[in-house]
Amino acid sequence: MSDDAMRLNVGNYVIGIDIGGTNLRLAVADDRGSILARWSSLTTGHRGAEAIVDLICSGINHVLEQAGLPKSALKAVGAGVPGVTNVDAGLVIATSYLLGWRDVPLRELLEARLGVPAVVDNDVNVAAFGEGRMGAARDTRDFVFLAIGTGIGAGIILDGKLFRGMNWSAGEVGYMLVPGVSEEPVERGKPGPIESLIGGEGIREQWQLEWEEGKTSLPREASATQIFDGAGKGDTLAQKMLDRCARILGYTIYNLSVVFNCPLVVLGGSVAMHEGLCVATRQFMERWGGRFEVEIRRSELGTDAQLAGAICLALDSAK
Repeated sequence: MSDDAMRLNVGNYVIGIDIGGTNLRLAVADDRGSILARWSSLTTGHRGAEAIVDLICSGINHVLEQAGLPKSALKAVGAGVPGVTNVDAGLVIATSYLLGWRDVPLRELLEARLGVPAVVDNDVNVAAFGEGRMGAARDTRDFVFLAIGTGIGAGIILDGKLFRGMNWSAGEVGYMLVPGVSEEPVERGKPGPIESLIGGEGIREQWQLEWEEGKTSLPREASATQIFDGAGKGDTLAQKMLDRCARILGYTIYNLSVVFNCPLVVLGGSVAMHEGLCVATRQFMERWGGRFEVEIRRSELGTDAQLAGAICLALDSAK
């Protein structure tokens, strides 16, 4: 038997898809979740749903060819999308910051083009699923995955299952009210009060408001992670920004833990995973050590959390 024939007898092959505002990533995996080939592309100029699906199909052809698999080997696909998603209907209700989609029947579009079952969910939910199956939370059935990158969101896993809420909006923690944030009403589609302060874009905007020449060695256009790096090197203004973010993140984690009574919060995304912010947040939360117990871990999967979760969803669908 040829090597290719032996590989095709291993089991089902699935595709995991991570749709972002600027990048599209996908991977083909076997029935154990092991990735065989990857592909990525910029989504610049491909904003419409049909154009994104075209790009996905092109990428799938590429990874199948790279892995030496025929199209008939593909059994299911899973996709993470940055927005509120009706999982039952496979409908992307709305996206913020990024694609600007409204009521896009993404599952239907994918299944029509690929001829296999498709599963579609919010990208943070998908990342939480990945961390629960393959990452930092694989030893617990109750946890919250808190992602902070450009924006902020949470994926909630209770008794091993994703909790999505009545309107598929559970985990929109950027709109939570905690001490120190604005209480002004927020227009639909605009960043919430927490997101405006500790989301990556919010940190950048706050930094620019407080930046003055001579008060810091960092540039006015510094990113959140550059600011946190500066705090570690003794920059006073950067330390002030880090302390504020740690305090608000600490309140957020505390409230999530009290409501869901979960033993673990996993931090993901480029901002939340910064070691300086993790340390400062743990230190801030030590004052409540006797009130509740919650462990804070950094994501083990990092930027692959969404891709791993999408693969797991596709495997469940294939089975």
